[in-house]
Amino acid sequence: MTPIVKRAMLRAIALCAVLSSTPSLAEDAAQQVVPAPPAGKGEVVFFRSGTLIGAAISCAVHENGAKVSSLPPGHYFVLAAEPGKHAYSVKSEATDTLNVQVESGEVQYVSCHVKMGIMAGRPVLGPASEADFKAKSLKAVDASKTAPAASAPTAPAAPVSLAQ
Repeated sequence: MTPIVKRAMLRAIALCAVLSSTPSLAEDAAQQVVPAPPAGKGEVVFFRSGTLIGAAISCAVHENGAKVSSLPPGHYFVLAAEPGKHAYSVKSEATDTLNVQVESGEVQYVSCHVKMGIMAGRPVLGPASEADFKAKSLKAVDASKTAPAASAPTAPAAPVSLAQ
C-alpha cells in the first residue's frame, strides 16, 4: 500500500469514529441545559467545541488561583457567580485571562479554544453568545470535576441547584 492510500484510509477511519460517537440532535438539545440563575446571582457558561485540534491541551478554568473546572473538548459547565467583576484564567505555557462583568439574573457565555503556542498549544478564553453555545454539540462536564459553585446539569427535567 502506498503512503497516500494509507493516509486516506486512516482519515476515513478517524472520520467514521468521530461520526459514530456524535450524539443525535435530539440528544444534544436535551443535554445542553442552562437553568435560570439563582436569586441574586448571575451565571457564566463555559464551553469548548469538540474539535480534534488541541484536544490534548487542558482548558482548566481558574478564578483567583482556584480551579473551577476542567473543560474537555465538546463539553460545558455552568458557574453561578456573585454579581460584579470576575477574572477567569486558563494556562499552559502562557496564561490567558478573561474579565467578565456578572450581572444578577443574567447568563454570560465564554468559549475556550486552543491556539498554537511555541512549544505546545495554549488555551484561550473569549466572550461568546448564546447562539454560539447552542450551535455546538456539547455534553455537560461530570459534576465530580467541578467546584461547588459550578454545575453540570444533565437533563432538563431535573436542573441542578446552583446555590452554595
